[in-house]
Amino acid sequence: MVSKRCKIAVRDVLNKLGLHFMPIELGEVEIMEELTDLQKDKLKEALQITGLELMDDNRAILIEKTKVVIIEMIHHTDEFLRVNYSDYISNKLEQNYIQLSKLFSEVQGTTIEQFIILHKIERIKELIIYDELNITEIARKMNYSSVAHLSSQFKKMTGLSPSHFKQLKNKRRKALEEIGV
Repeated sequence: MVSKRCKIAVRDVLNKLGLHFMPIELGEVEIMEELTDLQKDKLKEALQITGLELMDDNRAILIEKTKVVIIEMIHHTDEFLRVNYSDYISNKLEQNYIQLSKLFSEVQGTTIEQFIILHKIERIKELIIYDELNITEIARKMNYSSVAHLSSQFKKMTGLSPSHFKQLKNKRRKALEEIGV
């Protein structure tokens, strides 16, 4: 669950199945009762219909939590992060970053760093479209060392400079759920 729409969909599924749960957080929900195999199957089916899945494998759960931390860090935080992303993720998940990074790459087929870059580029697109910040402010907000670094990474990932992207009439963006999949 990486968006508010996902949270709403999960809440609706759980309510329809008559399950009791704690408030839903992005990426996880705690169900109050022990599920029978039949309830678990119904829950899996209902979630799949909405495009979501039930995760009960510890490795998959840790990967999902990592994705949620990254998404929150990039898309839902307005404060400037003054720490390394690796330190932030490691502290937030209380996990060794090297082991987490290895697991992420093994399961996802991409690195955490690449996943972060993909999300940063989508966030930069969003900020360019909103047109509330100039490119220098966007670079600072997105934790780039310089405008040149942001521009070079943006061009490498999209094939366009930020200013050229801003001029496009049809600005293509991806849904959060589709980034890095």
